Amino acid sequence: MAWREAGKKGIGASFAKVLTRTSPSKTKVSECGVAVKVITASVKYKPESFLNLASQGAGRCNAFTRRSLIRCIHASPVGRRYNDETFGLKTEKKGKYSKKVKTTQPPVEARYVPPKMKKHAKSMHDKTIDIFEGMTAIELAKRIGVSISTVQDILVNAGEKVDSEFDPISIDMAELAAMEVGVNIRRLHLNEGAEVLPRPPVITVMGHVDHGKTSLLDALRQTSVAAKEAGGITQHLGAFVVCMPSGASITFLDTPGHAAFSAMRARGAAVTDIVVLVVAADDGVMPQTREAMTHAKSANVPIVVAVNKCDKPAADPEKVKVQLASEGLQLEEMGGDIQVVEVSAVKKTGLDKLEEALLLQAELMDLKSRFDGPAQAYVVEARLDRGRGPLATAIVKAGTLVCGQHVVVGAEWGKIRAIRDMTGVLTDKGKPAMPVEIEGLKGLPMAGDDIIVVDSEERARMLSAGRKKKIERDRLRKIDEGREEVADSSETEEVIKRVELPIIVKADVQGTVQAVTDALKSLNSPQVYVNIVHVGVGPISQSDVDLAQACGACIVGFNVRNPPSSVTLSATQANIQIKIHRVIYHLLEDMGNLIVEKAPGTSETHVAGEAEVLNIFALTGRSKSKGPDVKIAGCRVIDGRVTRSSTVRLLRSGEVLFEGSCISLKREKQDVDTVGKGNECGLVIGGCDNFQIGDVIQCLEQVIRKPKFISSESGAVRIEC
Repeated sequence: MAWREAGKKGIGASFAKVLTRTSPSKTKVSECGVAVKVITASVKYKPESFLNLASQGAGRCNAFTRRSLIRCIHASPVGRRYNDETFGLKTEKKGKYSKKVKTTQPPVEARYVPPKMKKHAKSMHDKTIDIFEGMTAIELAKRIGVSISTVQDILVNAGEKVDSEFDPISIDMAELAAMEVGVNIRRLHLNEGAEVLPRPPVITVMGHVDHGKTSLLDALRQTSVAAKEAGGITQHLGAFVVCMPSGASITFLDTPGHAAFSAMRARGAAVTDIVVLVVAADDGVMPQTREAMTHAKSANVPIVVAVNKCDKPAADPEKVKVQLASEGLQLEEMGGDIQVVEVSAVKKTGLDKLEEALLLQAELMDLKSRFDGPAQAYVVEARLDRGRGPLATAIVKAGTLVCGQHVVVGAEWGKIRAIRDMTGVLTDKGKPAMPVEIEGLKGLPMAGDDIIVVDSEERARMLSAGRKKKIERDRLRKIDEGREEVADSSETEEVIKRVELPIIVKADVQGTVQAVTDALKSLNSPQVYVNIVHVGVGPISQSDVDLAQACGACIVGFNVRNPPSSVTLSATQANIQIKIHRVIYHLLEDMGNLIVEKAPGTSETHVAGEAEVLNIFALTGRSKSKGPDVKIAGCRVIDGRVTRSSTVRLLRSGEVLFEGSCISLKREKQDVDTVGKGNECGLVIGGCDNFQIGDVIQCLEQVIRKPKFISSESGAVRIEC
């Protein structure tokens, strides 16, 4: 039978031989079918392939059916004894079983390291959108980048009724929704349907320190403000209205020229229409002159150059013009459009030409603004008055500012209690291009904030709270980002240990506080970190002394009156330094010296002296108690001094052979500590006896080098380590 013959051949016999075997004895079809199906089930191939082989090899095995094969596969237990390796197929072997070892020790607690979040190309905090009055909720949602349902939920929570996504919403509600999401906004005020009338120009006077900016304004308005300035330099941002001889009214902004007041100059360029660049004819273009040109170009404001001090013998206006042209200014005399006027503030010459140039530039610009409707204003300066509270000096850009209106200034709000012009006279309203001083705010705003008028006190409170919340959120985010940067840098490089110098800054106005703070931060060095723990406007009080005592800070007062005797006594008892100055030069110099004194310094190795080997003496045959044999170098000190406690270095032909400590130094058989220049001595270097006549022995000492305080002519200061 076929099954017996397959068993005799063994299961390793070729399947083709079994199927193609021809025997005189007749094999039954059913037996062939069983044989084929058994092998098929073992190899796990499709039955159809085996049927083809069977039909080719055995002529009688062509009557197989799928039903008979399925029915016959379980009929024979023979196929269960064979594995896949019999037919050359690889099977996946099971791994060796290993018993799990039970441990009684608790698992090791590894420190959790959170995964680093991937920074998006542009996060929500860096995104700025434009909003305007009457925009729809769906348009606001598209600009913010959130769903319409999110915007509707925020508006409903804020008390705004939104029936449809196409309903217009107020600009205040749009700002609240954007701040809640965390997006920065820029308000766009449309003048459609409003009355637009000509307005006076706003002109900012900029230039280098001591080039005569305030003197030029004094000559125009016939005052003497420059003589009253501390140190003879301007340290505040002032706004004035000057009635020119022709009858025209011009608003001037006087900016300080010192390097520390860069932010003030930037604010002046942002709110102005024309920049008057004052350059001294005897000094030429200086660093702050270039900075003023940069501010004007970034604000896209036209420039009129006033070459001052032309009455001096060393004046050279033509040289100044060449320098300005080399800086990129296209002057009229050279085919450009920038007017240049030669003036003298002392002799009051050329003022009429300067007035004519300014009015001509203003006429070319065709300055117009909206006079009706709510006002838009810009805070130039802010200060704290003892009797009237927070005061903000502002310039109205559009609309009319009226007493009794509710305003939001930055993160602060209030109801305007009084409006005064720059001469201190009370007025009912402030019109475009008019500098005014408003009082009635609940807190002191920052210089550079915008003033917006709202409908009610509730709306003002809501906007102020939302802005404060966003400012705090941004502050915490910056702190977290700073910590991440410090952590990343500490992984790659070693962090330099620095001494911290905490400082409390008090000044007379908000803009000066910012300028002094920025100037002190510029004194940071690798050795001393200037930490501004608190800033404020107003005189130094007992609370400032308590805060300084808690954190070990130094109190800096700028343009403030001397503190009361009780505050001074409390600071003296707590060993707290109070430094009060009225001139920015003296303040920066004093704080620079304090930082240099506070710095730990860097340790450096210096050559204190050199000695030449003249002879060599050997001490041999010493007892064990005195130690092994030694060699003494007889030397003469040729430079500096040689000290026994210092490290010495042996040089031969300029190459260092050995460096170690001096264990013995004698002069005329007496142990000494120091040998000066020109004297002879004998010394022993521990662990070194390879002396030769003519060798040089250097004496090394460690020196602590302190950083240096450097001040440039332009007023810029830095600490050089």
